[in-house]
Amino acid sequence: MKKLFFMALLALAGGASANGLKSLERFYAEVDSFNARFDQIVLDEGLNLIEESGGQMWISRPGRFRWDYAPPLEQTISSNGNKVWVFDPDLEQVIVRVMDAALGETPAILLAGRGDLEHSYDLIDLGLQGAVEWVGLRPKASDSAYEDIRIGFENNTLRMIVLIDGLGQRTRISLYAAVENPGFDDKLFNFEIPPGVDVIDETQ
Repeated sequence: MKKLFFMALLALAGGASANGLKSLERFYAEVDSFNARFDQIVLDEGLNLIEESGGQMWISRPGRFRWDYAPPLEQTISSNGNKVWVFDPDLEQVIVRVMDAALGETPAILLAGRGDLEHSYDLIDLGLQGAVEWVGLRPKASDSAYEDIRIGFENNTLRMIVLIDGLGQRTRISLYAAVENPGFDDKLFNFEIPPGVDVIDETQ
């Protein structure tokens, strides 16, 4: 479930309400690195809970990110801008992919990069819901992994991401303890494969 999510994770852009637009523009203009803790839930089309997890994420533009899921659903998904590593400790397995092939025109690459969202998405003002300003992104490509992406800002800070697939299943991520523009060691994004695990290298 998380692999599907992260082979198509996260996005940001401009073109919403006044406050949403300002938050989106500010994120691209001023935020080059980002760190937060997160809670993630997956709901079926009837909004019944399928999966619940959480962990910590790091982003450094352009193209670098790392998401560490905490036990009991432990997993690490990391990219140095060229390769993506998906490490599953329970399976003792690492999958290595070329970043463009793994992510393509998906929210993950847009969050970590500087993509032109208006080229790939129709942007929709979803307005203020509670304390959160929402922006909707509808993929223009018919083969997108998600039919609808919703990004929420609270007090000018990225706070929520909702991904809805073609079957109505929702992945909802809540971010907290966010830090903008921290300094990161490059080693954070160059995943070191643990000894003794199976490696499936799809970069060849």
